[in-house]
Amino acid sequence: MPVLPGALGGFQDQLYLKIFGFSHVLKTGFLKWKPDYDSAASEYGKAAVAFKNAKQFEQAKDACLREAVAHENNRALFHAAKAYEQAGMMLKEMQKLPEAVQLIEKASMMYLENGTPDTAAMALERAGKLIENVDPEKAVQLYQQTANVFENEERLRQAVELLGKASRLLVRGRRFDEAALSIQKEKNIYKEIENYPTCYKKTIAQVLVHLHRNDYVAAERCVRESYSIPGFNGSEDCTALEQLLEGYDQQDQDQVAEVCNSPLFKYMDNDYAKLGLSLLVPGGGVKKKAAAPPQATPKGHTAPAAEDEEDEYAGGLC
Repeated sequence: MPVLPGALGGFQDQLYLKIFGFSHVLKTGFLKWKPDYDSAASEYGKAAVAFKNAKQFEQAKDACLREAVAHENNRALFHAAKAYEQAGMMLKEMQKLPEAVQLIEKASMMYLENGTPDTAAMALERAGKLIENVDPEKAVQLYQQTANVFENEERLRQAVELLGKASRLLVRGRRFDEAALSIQKEKNIYKEIENYPTCYKKTIAQVLVHLHRNDYVAAERCVRESYSIPGFNGSEDCTALEQLLEGYDQQDQDQVAEVCNSPLFKYMDNDYAKLGLSLLVPGGGVKKKAAAPPQATPKGHTAPAAEDEEDEYAGGLC
């Protein structure tokens, strides 16, 4: 049974009348052939603001959704998207984050359809930030979608920033295979925009990820391929990576730890710094034994093969 105006009392009654007291604008009649969706959307929008100010977020969300539908019926896609996004923000206030993200994603698709990709990208990034601590996997997907939108618009700096967020979340979740691919894409974009020093840092990140995947060959290949990047060969980054790979290959935990505790590694993004600090060489850190040097003997003499060992055949074959 519908609640009658006047039954809510005071301010709530005013809100009720604001949202439901103008249904006449959607009615048609003999002299009115088409519903007035524009006026309806405007009134629903005002009602949403009133409900929001009254901290009645459920009702505010409903009003925003009604506003969005009215705008869609009026073929005003941009305004419909804005209303869906606002409905999502009301759900955020209610701590219903997955549902909020769904509405914001819907809004971003409508922004794209309307031809406003920048607004779509900003909405997707907002959704990613909302869900990052609750569902990192979804956040990665949203950041990658945002990066794709920016990349399609040739806004590479914004695209690579979002890819970086996705890469760090993948590393944090120990999804190293995906992280390696994401970092490579970052590196390619930084190379394209000629930001070579950041390419060096991405090479360090790649090597750490590959070593945590126990893939020494891929780590070595990353360094080898980076020699073609201007200024990399002979740089501090290159020298440190060569020392790191040498220590890892020789199973020298001390050398690996020394490199990973250097300022170059420790002051990287926190997720990569942690990879360095937790890196263990295979074999438990026991160095490979180097071949023993030949024993020095006086000139003209040869050292006995094994003076302290008895001849196993000293007593004959029987």
